[in-house]
Amino acid sequence: MNYEMKLSSIHIYPIKSCQGITVTEAEVALKGLKNDRCLMVVDSNGKFITQRQLPSLATIITSLDHDSLTLKVANNTLSPITFTPEYQTGNLIPVEIWGQETMAVEQEKAVSEWLRRALDIDEQIFLVAQTPDCRLTIDPKYSLRRRAPVTFSDGYPLLLTNTASLKLLNEKIRDTYKSSENQVTMDRFRPNLVIENDQPFAEDNWREITIGAVTFDLVKPCKRCIVTTTNQNTGQRNSLQEPLKTLATFRNFPTQGILFGVNIIPRNQGLISVQSTINL
Repeated sequence: MNYEMKLSSIHIYPIKSCQGITVTEAEVALKGLKNDRCLMVVDSNGKFITQRQLPSLATIITSLDHDSLTLKVANNTLSPITFTPEYQTGNLIPVEIWGQETMAVEQEKAVSEWLRRALDIDEQIFLVAQTPDCRLTIDPKYSLRRRAPVTFSDGYPLLLTNTASLKLLNEKIRDTYKSSENQVTMDRFRPNLVIENDQPFAEDNWREITIGAVTFDLVKPCKRCIVTTTNQNTGQRNSLQEPLKTLATFRNFPTQGILFGVNIIPRNQGLISVQSTINL
């Protein structure tokens, strides 16, 4: 089936659960986009922390300049901090994410302290980076190859969403409240790739998609959680639990949960851009 569509935007998230960066092109590796979710915040026990537990992570703004990463908080007197993430040498500490355990490189203590102050929490936290030989893998039920690697993402290399799906969701929210107040933007779903077309949830039926020279397998619909109710600029939760509440009225599947977007796995490496040709 043919669709009129284009790659609308590309997003990377240098630190898991912090604000993302919109780019016009990105390098696709087998484990995901370059610089995407290669860093994450963990607690004193090495357990990963996301917006599920700490929605204020959404207020941490990230920007990349070659190898340097700058963090800042909007409307905060705390000065920005710039550092070069270290992925190979440094203090290795055990971390756990979604039941998988691995070793990660502890980043400068000054950066972890900056994050603790920016997030206004008393508990000790650490910023860690994924090592090149990290043992995290895609769920073998869905992976294309044995022990396929993945970053600190929620289990899959990339997430793809569709603008038509968001449009339909927002129409339903508007009809429910008779206003646009609780409508949302795509950043609530924290995608890597956003496809623009006019067929809501057409992605449910795609099995593979080629963007430029890179082919992706669409392997699993994405089950949505409370993060979608978090404003990705302010870190505030929606008091009405939108858009999750409305999404549940027409996208709640008994064995899969509330779905929006699809997890995808690249078959090969390459460069993609918003100008890339798309084929199904």
